[in-house]
Amino acid sequence: MTRDSDDDALRWEGDDDPTLAPGWKTVGPPVAAPVADEGSAAASDAPDSVDADAPGDADTDRADADPADAAARPASQTGSVELVVLGILAGVYLLYTIGWLITALRTSVPGVSIVGDAMYALGLWLAVLAAPCWFALAMRAGGRRSRLVWLVVGALVLAPLPFVLGVTA
Repeated sequence: MTRDSDDDALRWEGDDDPTLAPGWKTVGPPVAAPVADEGSAAASDAPDSVDADAPGDADTDRADADPADAAARPASQTGSVELVVLGILAGVYLLYTIGWLITALRTSVPGVSIVGDAMYALGLWLAVLAAPCWFALAMRAGGRRSRLVWLVVGALVLAPLPFVLGVTA
């Protein structure tokens, strides 16, 4: 006898798997865990057909394979605390950009000379662009710790002091 079609709609193949935690269901094919020692795995996965006496450089073949192995490694996920800190610092940098923008719009050029006026205006607009550029470059920094250090240093250095002190009012 076949089961009732209503029961089939509420079941999924593999629901009765005892290895699943309560409330969890298997989705997709099983994925193998990453190997702890990538160097030995990459060396064992190298093709055996490469002959040392064959034309071409075997070292360049291995060098070409290394970036592919590096791209195949799973990237470490950003933790919750780090995401919150990055969000707060992104907000600070956004406020700094707005502060420098208000400063650039309110400040009048001193009117000493044409070159001096142009350089003063250029400096004001570069100050507006400094905070987003610093944030973008710091996010490209190497590790997590260096990224956060550069962002905190930038938050201290790039503060819009003319706006905060009310010089432009």
